[in-house]
Amino acid sequence: MAALGKTLLALGLLFALAGAILLFAARLGLPLGRLPGDIAYRGRRVSFYFPLATSLLLSIVLSLLFYLFSRFHR
Repeated sequence: MAALGKTLLALGLLFALAGAILLFAARLGLPLGRLPGDIAYRGRRVSFYFPLATSLLLSIVLSLLFYLFSRFHR
């Protein structure tokens, strides 16, 4: 049970850190979530938003970070 608690605490801290980074990026003027390539549709009664370009950018950045971390961690 203690391992589950530690895992949940680590995930919570990770989410809090990700939120802080996104808030800091917004203050710097980085348009995460409003990049060209993000799909947004607003109809009369429905709206749909899919951040395609933002997802791809974050995926590339995280892949590079994890690659560099694993490369230098050895």
